[in-house]
Amino acid sequence: MEKQKLQRLESLDVLRGFDLFCLVGLEVFIHRMKAPINQSWYDKFLWNFSHVEWTGFSPWDLVMPLFLFMAGVSIPFALSRYRSEPNKLPIYRRIVKRFLLLWIFGMMCQGNLLGLDPSRIYFYSNTLQSIAVGYLVSSMLFLHTKAKTQIGVAAGLLVIYWAVMQFVTVGNYGGGNYMPDGNLAEWIDRIVLGRFRDGAKVVDGEVVFSPWYRYTWILSSLNFAVTVLTGLFAGHILKNKEADPKKKWQLLLGIGIAMVVAGWLWYFQMPVIKKIWTSSMVLVSSGYCFLLMAIFYYWIDYKGHRKYLTWLKVYGMNSIVAYMLAMCINFSSVGQSLFQGTEQYIGAWYPVLIAASNAVIIYLILWMMYKRNIFLKV
Repeated sequence: MEKQKLQRLESLDVLRGFDLFCLVGLEVFIHRMKAPINQSWYDKFLWNFSHVEWTGFSPWDLVMPLFLFMAGVSIPFALSRYRSEPNKLPIYRRIVKRFLLLWIFGMMCQGNLLGLDPSRIYFYSNTLQSIAVGYLVSSMLFLHTKAKTQIGVAAGLLVIYWAVMQFVTVGNYGGGNYMPDGNLAEWIDRIVLGRFRDGAKVVDGEVVFSPWYRYTWILSSLNFAVTVLTGLFAGHILKNKEADPKKKWQLLLGIGIAMVVAGWLWYFQMPVIKKIWTSSMVLVSSGYCFLLMAIFYYWIDYKGHRKYLTWLKVYGMNSIVAYMLAMCINFSSVGQSLFQGTEQYIGAWYPVLIAASNAVIIYLILWMMYKRNIFLKV
């Protein structure tokens, strides 16, 4: 922990806070309201807060890509001063340290380490670990290459992922098959991770994979890196002190629109599938991230509208803490202790009240840290 000293891009803090508020404070609350409302229109509304089953993209599918994207945006602001230093060993240590901490935190969030159950240890299965991979690749490229090279690497990784998925065939997997049981990314995860894949268990000496778990990580790491790199490109634009602020948000907006269009056009050949992080999905999601970054930068840093946004900065400036609190600690017992007598009166609304109390407790912890200028620096 340390006190915050550096000037920050406020729109980035607020956008990160918005992302974490949706994940930590809003999702469970919205879903818990389904039972007491019990209306068909609300069931349709919940699509906005639910992941698509396989192909396509919902607003809720943007939460994880936005997290990765913003990790990339922060790189030019955090690492620019190290690019010209001949001795980069100190910053290498810092990057590796962040990689390892995010990886361990990711395992904790999945319940693997804190469960103290060896059979539940899954090696690679969390958003924080995808950020770790993307951050490692992007930060090293930022320190040692020019922006044109970074763009070339990003484009190359998108094409490599597509080519492997499209042309490599192993048994019944691959060869342009993008179905849950036939895509090559699924086969690679099963072979590489085996028993340590999330949901896998050993039955009679054989590894059995859960039919409900379809997320892939090994081959998808190529595109995790690209998602963070797209954030890095936005960071290049925002960090440029010589650029006209008006042109910054216009450029972000234009790039976002172009990427969204390109991604949905690619959909006709390679489906947009978040669970396996297809290249078309990267373009679509990163395009939406560019659009959000443009809107937030325009309103906050360009127009100077900062009133009533501090509550989002409370989430955004301690985003890892917020995520860890939500994923690792269940505060339901506190709400149940305080409001146990109300269930008989409010019925189906009681779970909504408990979900709201969880969100409030997490926010109060983050708010106290914010007021004391305490921020977790990974």
